[in-house]
Amino acid sequence: MGSPQARREGMAMRGMGRIYRRGTTVWIQYSHRGRIFRESSHSDRETVARKLLKKRLGEIGMQKFIGPAEERVTFEDLAAALLTDYQVNAKRSVRGARLSMQHLRSYFGTDRALDITTDRICAYKLERQHESAANGSINRELAALKRAFKLLIQAGRLSHAPHIPMLPEANPRQGFLEPIDFARLRDALPEYLKDPISFLYLSGWRKSEMRTLEWRDVDTASAVVRLRRERSKNEEPRILPLQGELLAIIMRAYDNRRLDRPYVFHDGGAPIGDFRKAWRNALLATALGNMLIHDMRRSCVRNLIRSGTPEAIAMRLTGHKTRSVFDRYNITNESDLAAASARLDEYVNTRQKDAAKVSVLSVKKVA
Repeated sequence: MGSPQARREGMAMRGMGRIYRRGTTVWIQYSHRGRIFRESSHSDRETVARKLLKKRLGEIGMQKFIGPAEERVTFEDLAAALLTDYQVNAKRSVRGARLSMQHLRSYFGTDRALDITTDRICAYKLERQHESAANGSINRELAALKRAFKLLIQAGRLSHAPHIPMLPEANPRQGFLEPIDFARLRDALPEYLKDPISFLYLSGWRKSEMRTLEWRDVDTASAVVRLRRERSKNEEPRILPLQGELLAIIMRAYDNRRLDRPYVFHDGGAPIGDFRKAWRNALLATALGNMLIHDMRRSCVRNLIRSGTPEAIAMRLTGHKTRSVFDRYNITNESDLAAASARLDEYVNTRQKDAAKVSVLSVKKVA
């Protein structure tokens, strides 16, 4: 490797770096932003070390420096960062994050983070589609991956993330029930489900929020129900005033309460479990098609708006934090458009008639 002096001092490359030996292994040294980096070439050959040093200097010159530490970051580091973030911040969707990482691991599990490129991500999307995964499910997995990269960039372990393009998703579901159709569906349900499903239809609450509602959350004296933060999907507490049928539902549940059970709604004392079979049987009996339990929430939003409730108040009642999500629930159909057109026509005609009256009066005054 040259003269004894070169072996002692190392070999410089135009003042930007040098190569030297530690035992039989050749190492490289270079600087970036005032910091000295020393890196093993994992070889006893000087040509290998020179090639690695040239690569590092090229990365620095093109502002694409990676460095040895970043090259060691793996997919498992990404997964661990994401799950730790969910657990530390007590996010309720940690189960979904684990499922997303499970799917991602089957494809990227042995990869370094640097190997997870946009091209490979597109190949992953294609493979998941071949497995009949919905675009919405794939997008949730990609969002988890994107979040994991962001966390390691914030931690200083990665310098950049790949571009992760999302897939187009299907139009929002438009399932909702008119009050008269809901009444038929409710009557076809088993007795223990009639009031819980009616509660969902009138409150706009989620199924999980209904199932976990406890008597300590109900103030019968003030006629309100308070959803605790830890029970809310979006981690926002809510207040539900009880009037009319909603109040009647809660009072029937109060008369049927079990002192040895905390839940407002139950099935003979047991928590309400999976009732998909009973739901399907009721749909078949009423010929109402492929309705989902979540369509009760959509129906409540629609009924609130059509009853004249201001959107801001409706969002507070149902717990929608963003206008975009709320708008997906407040779906407009042809009858809504027809009603809007009729209101517009009535408004224009009324204004024209008022203007004509003013003109007549002005003519009379002049005369």
